[in-house]
Amino acid sequence: MSLGDDHESSGGYGGTGQTRTRLPDSGDAFGDPRRRSSSRSLVTVVGVVVLLIAAIAFANRGDGDSSSSTDGSSGKPDAAATAPSGQRPVKSKSAAGVPSGFRQDQVGAESAAANYAVALGSAEMFDKARRHEIVAAVYAPDLAANRQKGLDSAYSDAKFLSNIGLTKDGVAPQGQTFVSRVIPVGTRATTYSANSATVEVWYTSLFGLSGDGSTNPVIESWYTTTYELQWLENDWKITDFQQKDGPVPVGRDQKASTADDMTKAVEEYGGFTYAR
Repeated sequence: MSLGDDHESSGGYGGTGQTRTRLPDSGDAFGDPRRRSSSRSLVTVVGVVVLLIAAIAFANRGDGDSSSSTDGSSGKPDAAATAPSGQRPVKSKSAAGVPSGFRQDQVGAESAAANYAVALGSAEMFDKARRHEIVAAVYAPDLAANRQKGLDSAYSDAKFLSNIGLTKDGVAPQGQTFVSRVIPVGTRATTYSANSATVEVWYTSLFGLSGDGSTNPVIESWYTTTYELQWLENDWKITDFQQKDGPVPVGRDQKASTADDMTKAVEEYGGFTYAR
């Protein structure tokens, strides 16, 4: 289910939205000329990850024709733009377990975007009840219901779930562990005011099934998502987003871990919420 056939990051799905997922070129799905030739199963997994990103992007696309460009007038950020601020950026967690109560400043906006990226990229999004809680926690109130419907449709698609190795209920087969994690590497605010912000989050993601018999092993991918945020109800909320591939670092020639080692790591190392 390739939901986009364009290599642009704007223009919309079907000419109506703002988000398009750029599909990998045919030669090397990772864009790394030094990477060894992939097996058929790895190529399938890469396609599945693109499928997931496309489905989420489609479900979250905007319904209007708002501009996809960001204001670059602020200039190139300082080298320390994403260094820890030393200030507490968040007060508490919402009922959904997502951090809330971010500061009404640039640091708070960047922290909100990073935390929201983690929540929206988590395996919990495949559970309907948890997905509804997360969407309600991170999106603007007037948009949450519409986004929720789109995501429910994407995440309940039987063919989609089958292609990524999950059951029709969105759970991993017995003996396997489903992994979907977003790990922010850096953030930057390209525009900021007291009531709105545009924040880019550069991150790596882990996605796949670990365990014996998995045909979709856990792989990593790199993306940058740009979030449009508004200050609403005393917190930052998402109103729109765009996503693009990379920047992608050169892969080191490391031996992949066994299925047992990967499962053990996923079970023993808990994921993080993210505070700038």
